Amino acid sequence: MELYPLKFDPVFKERIWGGNKLQTLLHKNVSGESIGESWELSDVNDSLSVVAKGTLKGKTLKELSETYQEAFLGKKVYDTFGIKFPLLIKYIDAKRDLSIQVHPNNDMAKKRHNSFGKTEMWYVMQADEDAELIVGFNQEVTKETYKMHVANNTITELLNFQKVQKGDVYFLPAGRVHAIGGGIVLAEIQQTSDITYRIFDWNRVDAEGNSRELHTALAIDAIDYTVHKNYKTDYTAVENKISPLIDSPYFTTNLIPFTGELTLNHDEKDSFVIYMCVKGNVTIQTENYDETLAFGETLLLPASIKNIKINTDETSELLEVYIK
Repeated sequence: MELYPLKFDPVFKERIWGGNKLQTLLHKNVSGESIGESWELSDVNDSLSVVAKGTLKGKTLKELSETYQEAFLGKKVYDTFGIKFPLLIKYIDAKRDLSIQVHPNNDMAKKRHNSFGKTEMWYVMQADEDAELIVGFNQEVTKETYKMHVANNTITELLNFQKVQKGDVYFLPAGRVHAIGGGIVLAEIQQTSDITYRIFDWNRVDAEGNSRELHTALAIDAIDYTVHKNYKTDYTAVENKISPLIDSPYFTTNLIPFTGELTLNHDEKDSFVIYMCVKGNVTIQTENYDETLAFGETLLLPASIKNIKINTDETSELLEVYIK
């Protein structure tokens, strides 16, 4: 069966901090006032993505990897990861602050959880006025200082708060303490891992009065205590050009702002390519297939498809994601 550009049914996650912008802003077909995440591409065992349309409708991401292997994933990706799809792609709506958290690296996650580590990035799609993120520390911190502040419930004094706006990009290597603040909608690209160590949850409780579990002991050894002058990724967006954002061992992400038509060739990529529409609406054309991609939608281009045209009648922006 021939591979074609694939859309998948989102997997929605209700969260204590979630809101309704996935419905009102991204026009997702889901109801509820606390929908925090739309998992667009997932090979996490209890949340497998399923093809939404076409001849492969109903097939899971895992089944496609098993069946088509190199043609679907790319030879280098298949040689490295086998049939495990290596990325987890999400849209996130934070109506309230997420917990302050950290993720383990590959070695620690393999040892403790038999999982990939979790390096990730954020692309801010919408931010309310004065909305903030937490990324890293605002001062030199030792492990002992950190433990003292956690014990005293004053961990926020050590953390770097940054006001954000649409288009801001943050790269979060495993080990970097972080939290999405309330009033932010963003695209998240990460390794396929659902391992999170929760450090502080703003002393909140659920409807039954229960606090969420903290992972204090696990987090201590997972944290990178290095302080950086600048945590935001600087980039230059050029109209009708591929604008590089992040180039890491785990994923490469570019921004494509464009109007009209662009022809793209993926001959040099030995990888699947993911497109996330973060502004406007586009049509993606291959030799035998056309697919529309609206704001807040995601499309996966199998590795065997090398040439596409993208068209838009308005100013649009795509995130392009693949593995080098």
